[in-house]
Amino acid sequence: MLKTTPSDIISSVSPGSTPAFFIDPEGIAMIWRRDMVRLWRQRSRLFGAIARALVWLFALGFGLRGSLGSIAGFSYEQFVFPGVIAMTVIFSGLQSAISIVYDREFGFLKEVQVAPTPRSTLVIGKCLGGASSSTIQALIILIFAPLASVALNPLNVLATIVATFITALAIAGLGVVIAMWITDFENFGTIQNFITLPLYMFSGAIFPTRQVPGWLHAILLLNPLAYGVNAIRGVLLGYNLASVPFNLAVLLAFTIVMVSIAIWMSGREV
Repeated sequence: MLKTTPSDIISSVSPGSTPAFFIDPEGIAMIWRRDMVRLWRQRSRLFGAIARALVWLFALGFGLRGSLGSIAGFSYEQFVFPGVIAMTVIFSGLQSAISIVYDREFGFLKEVQVAPTPRSTLVIGKCLGGASSSTIQALIILIFAPLASVALNPLNVLATIVATFITALAIAGLGVVIAMWITDFENFGTIQNFITLPLYMFSGAIFPTRQVPGWLHAILLLNPLAYGVNAIRGVLLGYNLASVPFNLAVLLAFTIVMVSIAIWMSGREV
């Protein structure tokens, strides 16, 4: 059992009081800590993320480099490496949101929602928790950067952490919206699989997005993960670096929209 209980969150706000703002830092910290404890205790998630990333790196990067050659001066394994990080983000980010479905089934979600704390507490806490756990899992993949001939230095590692976290925050927001909509485990798994692969395959993670057909370009513009892939690839490899601020701005705007929708959906459940 996790040590964080609904009473912990309720106690973060004085009984009978109404928060002055729509942000409850103590309650958010409780929700975030709960996700961090869950990640620590479910270490198979870390091992699974590493194994999945290595399989994709070897299957794509080393398996196709002979056929595809270099892209914009980078070998294919260098080009696809940021895409492997983004893959870890989307798989782990959406997966972390399934705990909302679990909490609904066992009553934790309802108790948090009736606590004297803003609706935003649960949503923001889950988004930050999901983004943090996704970023931790994704950054472990940087250990294998030398295998893909990707040079690391303190500056591009720090920039990659920032870009990865913002990408993970956007994906976590999407996952929370899906989890608020779905009411049981089986449906969440189906919807997650239906969304994950298309988002990843049409993000530019495994192919360059320049000179793509018009219909594919339209999908890329609507795909939040595409902006994350571009940002991570830009800061890690210096590829199309000028567009990184724009990509991060789009991701932050997408996150705000997803969080707003999730807060509204959370209010409808009570």
